Amino acid sequence: MMKYEELVKNHSGKLIDQLVAWVISKDPVEVLFNFMDEDQWAIISMHQYEEDTEISLRLHINNFYDLYLGYYDDEDEFFEIIHPLTEEEIEQLPIGLKKVMKKVLDDEKGMRLSGNFLSR
Repeated sequence: MMKYEELVKNHSGKLIDQLVAWVISKDPVEVLFNFMDEDQWAIISMHQYEEDTEISLRLHINNFYDLYLGYYDDEDEFFEIIHPLTEEEIEQLPIGLKKVMKKVLDDEKGMRLSGNFLSR
């Protein structure tokens, strides 16, 4: 099994594709707003319960996207890996998804909508 750090570092595009495919297949899908201290973000998340992982895409202020992977190891210790998206990775995101995430961030309010709406 590939280590999560290696997966995020070397195969982030594949993880992003997997997350986007999951999101656009959901009905409804939730794009949430969250914040901590001065940081604010819009977030979509996919939970893989059998592997005890969470994969999320987050849009922060100033059009900064990151891929977030949270997981538990064998000793039930929680780890987080954050990968800033490259321009190429941002380009692979559907325009509809980027628009909705920006609106959630701007309005500071989550949205629930059909996933196929985000694929446009």
